[in-house]
Amino acid sequence: MEGTNPVNKKLAAALSGGAVLVLALSGCSDDGNEKLDSWAKDVCDSVQPQSKKIASANAAIQKETSDNSSPEDVQKTDSKAFQDMSDAYKAMGAAVKKAGAPPVDGGQKKTDDAVKELNAISKSYGDLKKKVDGLDTKNQADFADGLKSVAGELDKLSKSGNEALEKLQEGEVGKAMGKQDSCKSASATPSAA
Repeated sequence: MEGTNPVNKKLAAALSGGAVLVLALSGCSDDGNEKLDSWAKDVCDSVQPQSKKIASANAAIQKETSDNSSPEDVQKTDSKAFQDMSDAYKAMGAAVKKAGAPPVDGGQKKTDDAVKELNAISKSYGDLKKKVDGLDTKNQADFADGLKSVAGELDKLSKSGNEALEKLQEGEVGKAMGKQDSCKSASATPSAA
């Protein structure tokens, strides 16, 4: 029975629409600011494995929703993926907090805002996991409606996303991060389309 398929595709589209926070980094700079470079390396090295985890979770949902999978399989995959995303964003928040403020004007506020946002995104994915776990897989129509609602929230989450993180990466901070190999590879992670 193919009742969930259009909804699955909607869910996949919402995900590929940018639910992944990928550090959108600008090019390189040769300004020698060792403190800032060291800060950027700390953050990038900590964030890279989390970016990979988020990309993997996205890919798992993409795969499950593109196959004509049973509601039980979709539920199981989505639930694990949302949990992984929640954990990854929380770990990113902890990494940014641990690195402290970058040595730039307003650095502490940028850091605080980014940590707050990462934790909020983590909580949102945790809420989506609970929502998916609560869907009735026995009733195809109810399950499809429930997935539609999850896809809508996911879409909002991907759009409301990364303002504080973009602010964290403005100016010199973004240039310093752009020089780090681990940030380059984090930003190059292809979203599973």
